[in-house]
Amino acid sequence: MIEVHEFRNAMSLLTGAVNVITTAGATGRFGFTASAVCSVTDNPPTLLVCMNKSSNSHQHFVNNKILSVNVLGAEQQYVSQAFASKLSAEERFNQGEWSTLETGAPILEDALVSFDCQIDQIQEVGTHTIFICKIEAIQQGESIKGLVYFNRSYHPIGQCQSA
Repeated sequence: MIEVHEFRNAMSLLTGAVNVITTAGATGRFGFTASAVCSVTDNPPTLLVCMNKSSNSHQHFVNNKILSVNVLGAEQQYVSQAFASKLSAEERFNQGEWSTLETGAPILEDALVSFDCQIDQIQEVGTHTIFICKIEAIQQGESIKGLVYFNRSYHPIGQCQSA
């Protein structure tokens, strides 16, 4: 049987894009930092997001049935850290400029790319909930350098393009 710490140590070596996942509804705006995001299919455009069920904002995502995936650029580590911190839900949104697209979920204006989604399916697996999300709109930013999380630390990725 694989021990939890062994699994976590192994997973720390799986490089992942750094994303801030957000939602909004009658109870306010909420968000968290996640690397557990991936494409499911391009027809219809769908992705999945995994969220720990013990999160204070978990029920807001379930109730709102919308979310945005904001893929962070290399210079946005501070946004990731804010959304992973003990700051209040609203204080987190003091980091960066926020707007909305189709669903009303908060979109980080200068994210590498943002996916605005309706939550289509919800499945619980162990300690986490998997949200299967239909993409309603996409906003691509200007940055060409991404931010990844590997071996428990942040790393910029990508190269500057020459003119």
